[in-house]
Amino acid sequence: MTAANSFLGRDFWDGAITMTPAAQGLHSLSDITSPFARSPLDLTVFVSCFNEEDSIIQTLETVKEAMEVTGNSFEILVIDDGSKDRSAELVRGFMAQYFQLNIVMRINKRNKGLAQNYFDGAFMGCGKYYRLVCGNNSEPVETMVDIFRAIGDADIIVPYYISRLRQDKWQLFYSRIADGIINMISGNRINCYMATHVHLRYNVMRWHSDIRGYAFQMDLLCQLLALGFTCKQVPCRAVLTNDSRNRGLKKSFSFIHALLNIMLRRVSRRVNHN
Repeated sequence: MTAANSFLGRDFWDGAITMTPAAQGLHSLSDITSPFARSPLDLTVFVSCFNEEDSIIQTLETVKEAMEVTGNSFEILVIDDGSKDRSAELVRGFMAQYFQLNIVMRINKRNKGLAQNYFDGAFMGCGKYYRLVCGNNSEPVETMVDIFRAIGDADIIVPYYISRLRQDKWQLFYSRIADGIINMISGNRINCYMATHVHLRYNVMRWHSDIRGYAFQMDLLCQLLALGFTCKQVPCRAVLTNDSRNRGLKKSFSFIHALLNIMLRRVSRRVNHN
């Protein structure tokens, strides 16, 4: 997981800064050399929502309970991707009930897809760290607590699952094969690329993937590891079965796209640094 770059992770921004007095009124030195430093909250939780009226409130309750356990400052950013059901109405009711929480909802006029909403959410949020939580209530409180407690231990938190509830056997087999292929190509040793990772939010804005399918998370992770950002893998006690709507040709194409990106970046680094 090391790179041939002359910098490692956050050192990318390190440098000697000289400003005129006029420029000093516009720029903060710390924002230039440490763009992560002055975030008002610990975490922005992006909750994806597309026709999730049966589970969106349970998802928000789970996030709320997990954050209360960990004690991190946070905001919840719900992006409704053009739902045709009562999802947005239910979220408004939740916001009215918990008006003291930091909650923002955006309702897209047109469907943009999960990956685009994920990257949009990074620009909308204000937390130091950033994580996707799917609106289908696919994670129990215990899993979220395990992940959120590790925030701050590394630049990237990668959950992997040591026990599973109602796990689809096909999905488990596919995940293990995919993880092995990505590790072989990238040179990493990651237990689970398919999970939703915690990133420094600024990293998502600065190095967001061009993948628009489900594999954008693995592509972003490999890119940041190659740049030298630190990673901590966190074992989680359980995860519920994920939504299976993303199977098929689109999922395979997204994986192949990510695989090609990872291979080309690794070859490019070797060519450019040798």
